[in-house]
Amino acid sequence: METKSSTSRTLEITILSGEDLKIDNRSVKKNAFVMVSIDSYNFKTTKTDAEGGSYPTWNDKLVMDLPMQTRFINLEVKCKVSGGDKSVGYARIPLTDFIGGYSPETCLQFLSYRLRDPKGLKNGIINVSVRVKAPLNACSSQASRMGLGIPIDGRADFGAVTGIPIWNGYPSKSLYR
Repeated sequence: METKSSTSRTLEITILSGEDLKIDNRSVKKNAFVMVSIDSYNFKTTKTDAEGGSYPTWNDKLVMDLPMQTRFINLEVKCKVSGGDKSVGYARIPLTDFIGGYSPETCLQFLSYRLRDPKGLKNGIINVSVRVKAPLNACSSQASRMGLGIPIDGRADFGAVTGIPIWNGYPSKSLYR
């Protein structure tokens, strides 16, 4: 049985759609695609959306190796034009947006990012879903095998309930007794 190195994880990123994409202040007509890169040697592209115009949909799941030292994932929306590929917009996603924090890293998360054009100006939005599959020896996978968590809807599988604690600013009455 082949095991994955403890120096990398697997990233499943689904490029869902784009919103209000423009080139030189004109709406994109067709042929938009996305290039996802982790480094200069580790990148993949989606299929080209020939019909979506400035609101393309891809729904392409890309599975990539995610080295442990990675800090960002780069997304670049491009458009095929007569002179070649033209950059529409760019987003740089910090891994801290979906690893660590309140959600377990192996949970599917839906995220949206503002794109910036080559001049640095706002140029649309990209919508993605992300899931990290941890190596077999990771603590999170051991916890899921042990059945830690809270049963959801009476099912036998376990999940995690997440939330953000909110401090109301008022001390408890029990402090004054």
